[in-house]
Amino acid sequence: MTGSPDAVLALRLAAPLQSWGGEGRFNRRDTRPEPTKSGVTGLLAAAAGRAREQDVTDLLALRLGVRVDQPGTLLRDYHTVSDYRNVPLLSAKVNAKGQQQPAGKSTHITERFYLQDAVFVATVAGPAETVDMLAQALKNPAFPLALGRRSCPPSGRLVLGVHYDATVDEVLDTIPWQAAEHAKLRRRRQRRREGAVTGATVSLPTTVEDPDGTDQLADVPSSFSLGARVFTARRIRHGWANPPAQWPTIRDDHASGFGAAAPHDPFALLDR
Repeated sequence: MTGSPDAVLALRLAAPLQSWGGEGRFNRRDTRPEPTKSGVTGLLAAAAGRAREQDVTDLLALRLGVRVDQPGTLLRDYHTVSDYRNVPLLSAKVNAKGQQQPAGKSTHITERFYLQDAVFVATVAGPAETVDMLAQALKNPAFPLALGRRSCPPSGRLVLGVHYDATVDEVLDTIPWQAAEHAKLRRRRQRRREGAVTGATVSLPTTVEDPDGTDQLADVPSSFSLGARVFTARRIRHGWANPPAQWPTIRDDHASGFGAAAPHDPFALLDR
Protein backbone atom coordinates (compact mmCIF):
# COMPACT_ATOMS: atom_id res chain seq x y z
CA MET A 1 0.00 0.00 0.00
CA THR A 2 1.21 3.49 -0.81
CA GLY A 3 0.96 6.40 1.61
CA SER A 4 -1.97 8.77 1.83
CA PRO A 5 -2.41 10.98 -1.24
CA ASP A 6 -2.29 14.75 -1.00
CA ALA A 7 -5.96 15.15 -1.88
CA VAL A 8 -9.03 13.13 -2.86
CA LEU A 9 -11.67 14.43 -5.28
CA ALA A 10 -15.12 12.94 -4.66
CA LEU A 11 -17.65 12.70 -7.49
CA ARG A 12 -21.30 11.67 -7.65
CA LEU A 13 -21.90 9.76 -10.88
CA ALA A 14 -25.64 9.61 -11.48
CA ALA A 15 -27.83 9.75 -14.59
CA PRO A 16 -30.87 8.07 -16.11
CA LEU A 17 -28.40 6.05 -18.22
CA GLN A 18 -24.71 5.20 -17.83
CA SER A 19 -22.53 2.85 -19.86
CA TRP A 20 -19.01 1.88 -18.82
CA GLY A 21 -17.49 0.00 -21.74
CA GLY A 22 -16.59 -3.62 -21.22
CA GLU A 23 -16.23 -6.23 -23.89
CA GLY A 24 -17.33 -4.87 -27.25
CA ARG A 25 -17.84 -6.14 -30.79
CA PHE A 26 -19.12 -4.55 -33.96
CA ASN A 27 -22.75 -5.38 -33.20
CA ARG A 28 -22.67 -5.42 -29.37
CA ARG A 29 -21.55 -2.88 -26.77
CA ASP A 30 -21.61 -4.14 -23.18
CA THR A 31 -21.30 -2.18 -19.93
CA ARG A 32 -19.50 -3.05 -16.74
CA PRO A 33 -21.54 -2.86 -13.50
CA GLU A 34 -19.54 0.14 -12.22
CA PRO A 35 -17.39 3.00 -13.58
CA THR A 36 -14.09 2.07 -15.21
CA LYS A 37 -10.69 3.76 -15.07
CA SER A 38 -10.92 4.60 -18.78
CA GLY A 39 -14.41 6.07 -18.40
CA VAL A 40 -13.60 8.26 -15.40
CA THR A 41 -10.30 9.36 -16.96
CA GLY A 42 -12.19 10.31 -20.13
CA LEU A 43 -14.61 12.37 -18.03
CA LEU A 44 -11.71 14.23 -16.38
CA ALA A 45 -9.91 14.73 -19.70
CA ALA A 46 -13.05 16.20 -21.30
CA ALA A 47 -13.54 18.60 -18.41
CA ALA A 48 -9.90 19.71 -18.62
CA GLY A 49 -10.16 20.30 -22.39
CA ARG A 50 -7.81 17.49 -23.44
CA ALA A 51 -8.11 16.42 -27.07
CA ARG A 52 -8.13 12.70 -27.88
CA GLU A 53 -4.52 12.79 -29.05
CA GLN A 54 -3.20 14.64 -25.99
CA ASP A 55 -1.19 12.97 -23.25
CA VAL A 56 -3.22 11.80 -20.22
CA THR A 57 -0.38 10.18 -18.27
CA ASP A 58 -0.95 12.48 -15.28
CA LEU A 59 -4.64 11.56 -15.17
CA LEU A 60 -3.95 7.84 -15.43
CA ALA A 61 -1.59 8.12 -12.45
CA LEU A 62 -4.49 9.16 -10.21
CA ARG A 63 -5.89 6.45 -7.95
CA LEU A 64 -9.55 5.54 -8.48
CA GLY A 65 -12.02 4.33 -5.89
CA VAL A 66 -15.66 3.49 -6.58
CA ARG A 67 -18.56 3.00 -4.16
CA VAL A 68 -21.83 1.50 -5.42
CA ASP A 69 -24.59 3.55 -3.80
CA GLN A 70 -27.36 2.42 -6.14
CA PRO A 71 -26.50 -0.43 -8.54
CA GLY A 72 -29.29 0.24 -11.02
CA THR A 73 -30.54 -2.28 -13.55
CA LEU A 74 -29.34 -3.41 -16.96
CA LEU A 75 -31.06 -1.98 -20.05
CA ARG A 76 -30.76 -3.62 -23.48
CA ASP A 77 -31.18 -1.29 -26.46
CA TYR A 78 -32.02 -3.32 -29.58
CA HIS A 79 -31.42 -1.98 -33.10
CA THR A 80 -31.58 -3.19 -36.67
CA VAL A 81 -29.42 -1.60 -39.38
CA SER A 82 -30.34 -1.72 -43.07
CA ASP A 83 -29.27 0.01 -46.27
CA TYR A 84 -32.06 2.28 -47.53
CA ARG A 85 -31.35 1.04 -51.09
CA ASN A 86 -32.23 -2.51 -49.98
CA VAL A 87 -28.80 -3.86 -50.98
CA PRO A 88 -26.60 -6.22 -48.93
CA LEU A 89 -24.59 -4.55 -46.19
CA LEU A 90 -20.80 -4.61 -46.22
CA SER A 91 -18.83 -6.82 -43.84
CA ALA A 92 -15.57 -6.16 -42.01
CA LYS A 93 -13.70 -8.43 -44.44
CA VAL A 94 -11.77 -6.87 -47.33
CA ASN A 95 -10.43 -8.26 -50.61
CA ALA A 96 -6.89 -7.97 -51.99
CA LYS A 97 -7.66 -4.43 -53.17
CA GLY A 98 -8.75 -3.36 -49.69
CA GLN A 99 -12.42 -3.20 -50.64
CA GLN A 100 -15.04 -4.37 -48.18
CA GLN A 101 -16.85 -7.59 -49.05
CA PRO A 102 -20.66 -7.88 -49.03
CA ALA A 103 -21.98 -9.44 -45.82
CA GLY A 104 -24.58 -11.49 -47.67
CA LYS A 105 -27.49 -10.00 -45.73
CA SER A 106 -29.38 -6.74 -45.88
CA THR A 107 -29.99 -6.27 -42.14
CA HIS A 108 -27.68 -6.29 -39.12
CA ILE A 109 -28.83 -6.63 -35.51
CA THR A 110 -26.96 -4.46 -33.00
CA GLU A 111 -27.28 -4.24 -29.21
CA ARG A 112 -26.22 -1.57 -26.72
CA PHE A 113 -26.33 -2.11 -22.97
CA TYR A 114 -26.75 0.58 -20.30
CA LEU A 115 -27.08 0.88 -16.54
CA GLN A 116 -30.32 2.66 -15.72
CA ASP A 117 -31.06 4.49 -12.47
CA ALA A 118 -27.58 3.87 -11.02
CA VAL A 119 -25.63 6.07 -8.59
CA PHE A 120 -21.93 5.80 -7.75
CA VAL A 121 -19.47 7.74 -5.64
CA ALA A 122 -16.09 7.87 -7.39
CA THR A 123 -12.94 9.16 -5.71
CA VAL A 124 -9.84 10.31 -7.58
CA ALA A 125 -6.72 10.64 -5.46
CA GLY A 126 -3.41 12.30 -6.27
CA PRO A 127 -1.37 15.51 -5.99
CA ALA A 128 -3.43 18.35 -4.54
CA GLU A 129 -2.54 20.67 -7.41
CA THR A 130 -3.90 18.23 -10.01
CA VAL A 131 -6.97 17.38 -7.94
CA ASP A 132 -7.84 21.06 -7.40
CA MET A 133 -7.46 21.75 -11.13
CA LEU A 134 -9.80 18.88 -11.99
CA ALA A 135 -12.40 19.97 -9.43
CA GLN A 136 -12.55 23.42 -11.02
CA ALA A 137 -12.59 21.95 -14.53
CA LEU A 138 -15.55 19.70 -13.71
CA LYS A 139 -17.52 22.73 -12.54
CA ASN A 140 -16.67 24.60 -15.78
CA PRO A 141 -15.95 21.84 -18.33
CA ALA A 142 -14.27 22.60 -21.64
CA PHE A 143 -16.10 19.76 -23.44
CA PRO A 144 -19.50 18.15 -22.73
CA LEU A 145 -19.33 15.53 -19.98
CA ALA A 146 -20.66 11.99 -20.25
CA LEU A 147 -20.81 8.92 -18.05
CA GLY A 148 -19.14 6.40 -20.34
CA ARG A 149 -20.94 7.29 -23.57
CA ARG A 150 -21.87 10.58 -25.24
CA SER A 151 -25.57 9.86 -24.89
CA CYS A 152 -25.23 9.64 -21.07
CA PRO A 153 -24.73 13.13 -19.59
CA PRO A 154 -24.51 13.31 -15.77
CA SER A 155 -27.44 14.65 -13.78
CA GLY A 156 -27.55 16.45 -10.45
CA ARG A 157 -24.54 17.46 -8.43
CA LEU A 158 -21.30 16.05 -9.85
CA VAL A 159 -18.52 17.37 -7.58
CA LEU A 160 -19.02 16.42 -3.93
CA GLY A 161 -15.85 18.11 -2.75
CA VAL A 162 -12.09 17.81 -2.29
CA HIS A 163 -10.69 16.15 0.82
CA TYR A 164 -7.14 16.91 1.97
CA ASP A 165 -4.90 14.62 4.04
CA ALA A 166 -7.41 11.78 3.75
CA THR A 167 -7.25 8.32 2.24
CA VAL A 168 -9.65 7.02 -0.39
CA ASP A 169 -11.16 4.60 2.14
CA GLU A 170 -11.73 7.38 4.67
CA VAL A 171 -13.54 9.49 2.07
CA LEU A 172 -15.71 6.57 0.95
CA ASP A 173 -16.66 6.04 4.61
CA THR A 174 -17.40 9.74 5.19
CA ILE A 175 -19.59 10.87 2.28
CA PRO A 176 -23.28 10.19 3.07
CA TRP A 177 -25.19 7.60 1.06
CA GLN A 178 -26.08 9.17 -2.32
CA ALA A 179 -28.88 6.84 -3.43
CA ALA A 180 -32.26 8.25 -4.47
CA GLU A 181 -35.07 8.37 -1.92
CA HIS A 182 -37.02 5.58 -3.64
CA ALA A 183 -33.96 3.29 -3.53
CA LYS A 184 -33.43 4.02 0.17
CA LEU A 185 -37.08 3.29 0.92
CA ARG A 186 -36.93 0.03 -1.00
CA ARG A 187 -33.84 -1.08 0.93
CA ARG A 188 -35.32 -0.04 4.25
CA ARG A 189 -38.50 -2.02 3.63
CA GLN A 190 -36.40 -5.03 2.63
CA ARG A 191 -34.36 -4.83 5.82
CA ARG A 192 -37.52 -4.58 7.88
CA ARG A 193 -38.99 -7.67 6.19
CA GLU A 194 -35.77 -9.52 7.01
CA GLY A 195 -35.97 -8.41 10.63
CA ALA A 196 -32.70 -6.45 10.34
CA VAL A 197 -32.02 -3.32 12.35
CA THR A 198 -31.78 -0.04 10.42
CA GLY A 199 -28.67 1.61 11.83
CA ALA A 200 -27.05 5.00 11.39
CA THR A 201 -24.79 3.67 8.62
CA VAL A 202 -25.27 1.53 5.53
CA SER A 203 -22.87 -1.05 4.10
CA LEU A 204 -21.95 -0.44 0.44
CA PRO A 205 -19.52 -2.36 -1.83
CA THR A 206 -16.34 -0.64 -2.99
CA THR A 207 -13.60 -1.20 -5.57
CA VAL A 208 -10.34 0.62 -4.84
CA GLU A 209 -7.21 0.83 -6.97
CA ASP A 210 -4.40 -0.71 -4.93
CA PRO A 211 -0.96 -1.98 -6.08
CA ASP A 212 -1.29 -4.74 -3.47
CA GLY A 213 -4.82 -5.69 -4.53
CA THR A 214 -5.71 -9.33 -5.15
CA ASP A 215 -7.75 -8.68 -8.33
CA GLN A 216 -7.15 -6.75 -11.53
CA LEU A 217 -9.05 -4.94 -14.28
CA ALA A 218 -7.82 -4.31 -17.82
CA ASP A 219 -9.37 -0.84 -18.17
CA VAL A 220 -6.36 1.52 -18.24
CA PRO A 221 -6.07 3.14 -21.71
CA SER A 222 -2.68 4.03 -23.16
CA SER A 223 -4.38 6.78 -25.16
CA PHE A 224 -7.83 7.97 -26.21
CA SER A 225 -6.74 8.27 -29.83
CA LEU A 226 -9.05 6.20 -32.04
CA GLY A 227 -6.09 4.56 -33.76
CA ALA A 228 -4.25 3.56 -30.58
CA ARG A 229 -6.78 2.14 -28.16
CA VAL A 230 -4.70 -0.28 -26.10
CA PHE A 231 -5.61 -1.19 -22.53
CA THR A 232 -3.43 -2.41 -19.68
CA ALA A 233 -4.40 -3.84 -16.29
CA ARG A 234 -4.40 -2.31 -12.81
CA ARG A 235 -4.53 -3.97 -9.41
CA ILE A 236 -7.69 -3.50 -7.33
CA ARG A 237 -9.20 -4.69 -4.08
CA HIS A 238 -12.84 -5.16 -3.18
CA GLY A 239 -14.27 -4.12 0.15
CA TRP A 240 -17.06 -2.33 1.99
CA ALA A 241 -17.70 1.23 3.10
CA ASN A 242 -20.04 2.24 5.94
CA PRO A 243 -21.16 5.83 5.27
CA PRO A 244 -23.96 7.69 7.08
CA ALA A 245 -27.28 6.32 5.88
CA GLN A 246 -29.78 9.18 6.35
CA TRP A 247 -32.75 6.83 6.03
CA PRO A 248 -36.04 8.35 4.81
CA THR A 249 -39.22 7.87 6.82
CA ILE A 250 -41.66 5.21 5.66
CA ARG A 251 -45.31 6.25 5.90
CA ASP A 252 -46.25 3.19 7.95
CA ASP A 253 -43.17 3.37 10.19
CA HIS A 254 -45.20 4.78 13.07
CA ALA A 255 -47.20 1.59 13.49
CA SER A 256 -43.97 -0.41 13.68
CA GLY A 257 -42.17 1.89 16.07
CA PHE A 258 -39.74 3.25 13.46
CA GLY A 259 -41.01 6.83 13.40
CA ALA A 260 -40.76 9.55 16.02
CA ALA A 261 -44.41 10.68 15.80
CA ALA A 262 -47.29 9.19 17.80
CA PRO A 263 -48.84 5.98 16.42
CA HIS A 264 -51.78 6.44 14.06
CA ASP A 265 -55.16 5.33 15.46
CA PRO A 266 -57.51 4.37 12.58
CA PHE A 267 -60.55 4.48 14.94
CA ALA A 268 -59.96 8.05 16.12
CA LEU A 269 -62.41 9.44 13.54
CA LEU A 270 -65.22 7.26 14.98
CA ASP A 271 -65.12 9.25 18.24
CA ARG A 272 -65.24 6.14 20.40
